[in-house]
Amino acid sequence: MTVPEPLKSFVEPLTALQRLLDRFSARGVIIGGIATGFLGKPRFTVDLDAMFLASTKEVPGILEMAKEEGIEPRTDQIMEFAKKNRVLLLRHFASGASIDISLGVLPFEEEVVARGKVYDAGILSIRLPTPEDLIIMKAIAHRPKDLIDIQTVIDAHPDLDVHRIRHWVISFADVLETPSLWTDIEELFK
Repeated sequence: MTVPEPLKSFVEPLTALQRLLDRFSARGVIIGGIATGFLGKPRFTVDLDAMFLASTKEVPGILEMAKEEGIEPRTDQIMEFAKKNRVLLLRHFASGASIDISLGVLPFEEEVVARGKVYDAGILSIRLPTPEDLIIMKAIAHRPKDLIDIQTVIDAHPDLDVHRIRHWVISFADVLETPSLWTDIEELFK
């Protein structure tokens, strides 16, 4: 596997983010548009996204390791924002690329990390969720671009575990009282 052309401008910040993830004992995965580019069809993205299994108490340690990798906060109120939103808003200093790290704690997120795999893209290796788990996360986010991303991942992986996807998407749909999370993507698997 090689780095998809639309993602080549992110090689330096993605390498720094992966080093940060490695320093965090690989307790996370790269998600978002970057993961879609590797597991589905490459597309333009404006930032890097990751999910780390971490509590807000671990944020100071993550920030210290991030600083050593050339990654800095994008806001002065990073701790307050992280406690409220469970997201770290960061920036790769040298490239200016925005990096958002979600702080995962749910059983599903633990499974995503446990099932994650390292993909070798020639000049870098990155830890990604399985195609099924990326689809589940995209179904929950449920923006128009997420639905397009889901289709590209389905097209690239004809042997998906649809039962797992259905189970988790319906579970989140029930909790969020949003049945369309599943009904909007169900036809994409046919």
